[in-house]
Amino acid sequence: MEERIKNTKACVIGAGNWGTSLANLLGTKGFSVDLWCYEEEVSDSIINNRENKPYLSGIRLSRNIHPTTSLEEAVKGNNLIILVVPSHVMRDITEQLKEFVTDEMVFISASKGIENKTFKTMSQVIEETLAIKDKSRIGVLSGPSFARELGELKPTVVTIAFDNLDASKYAQKVFAASYFRVYTSVDVLGVEIGGAVKNVIAIASGVVDGMKLGLNARAALITRGLVEIRRIGLALGANPHTFSGLSGVGDLILTCTGSLSRNHTVGLKLGQGKKLDDILKEMRMVAEGVKTTKSVYNLGKKLGIELPICEEIYGVIYNNEKPERSVHRLMTRSLKQEIDI
Repeated sequence: MEERIKNTKACVIGAGNWGTSLANLLGTKGFSVDLWCYEEEVSDSIINNRENKPYLSGIRLSRNIHPTTSLEEAVKGNNLIILVVPSHVMRDITEQLKEFVTDEMVFISASKGIENKTFKTMSQVIEETLAIKDKSRIGVLSGPSFARELGELKPTVVTIAFDNLDASKYAQKVFAASYFRVYTSVDVLGVEIGGAVKNVIAIASGVVDGMKLGLNARAALITRGLVEIRRIGLALGANPHTFSGLSGVGDLILTCTGSLSRNHTVGLKLGQGKKLDDILKEMRMVAEGVKTTKSVYNLGKKLGIELPICEEIYGVIYNNEKPERSVHRLMTRSLKQEIDI
C-alpha cells in the first residue's frame, strides 16, 4: 500500500471552497495536485496570488496545487480523481470526463446531493456516466467539515467510504494528516444519504433560528431530522449505524448549528421572511439543500415513508408556504410514540 500511496497522482475537480481546501490538504502533504477551476478568475487568483480569493480568501495555498481550466489537463496522468462539484452538475461534468478516463483511476466524490430526476447519489452518477464496472474504484468523503476551518488547519474528522475496505484504507492514508483525521467505512450509500439529506434539515434548522423559536425547538428539529435521514437510509438499504457516525449525526449537528453553513443561512433568511430567489442571488456558492429538498420530497413519496420535516421545507421552498404554518402543522400532527418499531 505504501508504494501505491507514493505513486498517487491527484486531481481535484471543482475549485470552490471545499475543493480548494481538499486540494490544499493534499498539496501540503506533498502530493502534486491538479485543480480544475470552472472560472478563469479562480485559476488566475491561485496562480498569481496562491490564494482562491473568490471562494477561500485569506488562506495561503500550497505551491503543489496546479490550477487549470481544462478538464483534460486536470485529469491526464492522474490516478486519483476527487470530484467536488455541485451535485446538479455532477452528471454533466462526468460526461465530459468520460473520454479521459483510464482503468487505473480511482474516483472519490466529496459532493453532497441527490439527483432530482433519477434519485441517484453522486457515486451512482459517477458509476453510471463513466461506465465503471468495479465499484471498488468509487468512494465518497463526508463528515462535519467546513472548508474554511480545514483551510485554517483546524482539527477536522471525516469518513471515507468504499464498498471495499482495502480501498477505504488506501484513501484514508492518502488524506490523513495531523489536523485531518479519517475513519473508514464500507457503507457508501449510508454515508452519502447522511451527507445529502442533512442539508435539507439544516435549512429547516435555519428557519427555526430565523423565526427565533428557541434552542428547545432547534434541538428537537435536529433530533427528529435525524430520524428522517435514517428512515430514508434504511429504506434504501444503508447500515443504520452509519447515521450515528460522522457522516450522519456529526455532519447534521455542524450544518444545523454552524454559522458557516450555507444551508442554515438559507433557512435563517427564509425564517426572517425573505424570498428564496433574493436569498440565492446574494450567494456565490451553492446551497445544496435547496435542490436536494425536491429530490428527498419525491423520493419519500416513491418509497412511501413519512418525512414531515422534509415535506414542510419542500412546501416553504417550492410552494411558498408560510414557515409559521409549517411549524404549526409539525407541532400539531397526530401524537405518536418516539421510536419507530
